[in-house]
Amino acid sequence: MRVDLLTDPIAGLDEALAVVDAFDDVLVTGLLRPQKIAGLTELADAVAGSPMASRVAEAAEKTAAGAAGEEHFVSLAAARIAVFGSVHDAVLARLVEATGRPQGEDSAGQTAETEPPNLLVAARSWLSDLARAGWQGIDHDLISASAQVISALLAEPSLRRLAVLLDGFAAELAASCPGAALERIPARRWGDLWSRGMLLTLPGAAATPVIGTVTGRLLPLGVDLLEHATAAQAQVHAVFEPEDGTPPRLVRASVTAPKPDTIIGAGIWQLLRPHLSLLTAISEGRSMDLADMPVTAEGDLLWRDDHARLGEPADAFSTARVALPKAVTPTVEPLDRHPVRLAVPVFLEGYGIEGDEDALTFTFAGNRLSIETDRIPAAGPLTPKAVAGSSACVGLIRWDGGFRLQPLAVETTVRKKTTAVHAGAWAGGTTDKAGVKAEKAATDAAAVLRERAGRLLRK
Repeated sequence: MRVDLLTDPIAGLDEALAVVDAFDDVLVTGLLRPQKIAGLTELADAVAGSPMASRVAEAAEKTAAGAAGEEHFVSLAAARIAVFGSVHDAVLARLVEATGRPQGEDSAGQTAETEPPNLLVAARSWLSDLARAGWQGIDHDLISASAQVISALLAEPSLRRLAVLLDGFAAELAASCPGAALERIPARRWGDLWSRGMLLTLPGAAATPVIGTVTGRLLPLGVDLLEHATAAQAQVHAVFEPEDGTPPRLVRASVTAPKPDTIIGAGIWQLLRPHLSLLTAISEGRSMDLADMPVTAEGDLLWRDDHARLGEPADAFSTARVALPKAVTPTVEPLDRHPVRLAVPVFLEGYGIEGDEDALTFTFAGNRLSIETDRIPAAGPLTPKAVAGSSACVGLIRWDGGFRLQPLAVETTVRKKTTAVHAGAWAGGTTDKAGVKAEKAATDAAAVLRERAGRLLRK
């Protein structure tokens, strides 16, 4: 692992991000009568050498004059996503160079589906109204106008991807109304959601990814647990060794479940376990044998328990030392190329440690890598203290204005013995005292909620 490459500047990155920031400033005040047209000009200049150059230039000119239509807003959104795509590709190329692992080839594309055009037009119309008003101009009337459109989108399976995005986006905007009273506007985040939503309203943009099948051995590396007030997701990162002897590849398997906000910590695993048997393998430190498991070109396993069975013991650190260096990094579809999505598994050892548990840094011959201890879930035995006392680490390299490491597991010394501590050690169940206590508390909370729900239904 060439950590020094993660500290060297990437040519053109700051300039590309400055273009996005300038355009996002225009979205703050709105595109109806833009007050900062420099952001439009810079965006057009950034894609001047691309096939979309003429369309974006026209869109920027029309918008600056206050005469833009929905098709011009689509062009601006496409340009913004293209610039962020170039940032993603530059960051990923640096990561591939630093890890020394092979890069997969671009996929053949997606499977086209028939989508109701009227719903796409309605969604695009609402997003265009948002852009005209700007984030400072949003109010409850504007946001509530999306309700009927979102309801219709949710009822159409082929448009579920767009529907979920708009549903969450509208809820976030509604909680921030009125925009004129906001002290701080998350311009980049809302710009991301708006531009992605605009492109998803184009026919075929949300088409189903091409899906194949794989047979072979799955070697888990670790679990990334994401928690929201009303939902939780576990994403397992692993190395897959094909049965046919082709090179191993990095894959992911994810499960998401709704949850009440009273269930937190280790109790979340109770909601996720029934949907992903792989979590049991994580806890027991075992591999899984897959047979014709569906997988996308981006390396996402569409998990089906009937296509998997528990295999032999497989230590995550042995996998990281032996199999991970040869694993092929999967490609990313164009619409998904955004640096915030990057989460590349790596194995590190031989580092020094600086800072305290709230601000840890791994050092390598003068090079520093910041540690995201705030991403360590409370639903497992891994803690910032364990990371601070570690000698080896399996984690995910992310990028947020710079490269950072999210630990998934560490090797540390306990009573003069090297011990592995995993963030997902309690995923499939545990005998750990702290884990058992947390599970019992969650079970009691779930029982109370079921009793209350039953009482309401009986009424």
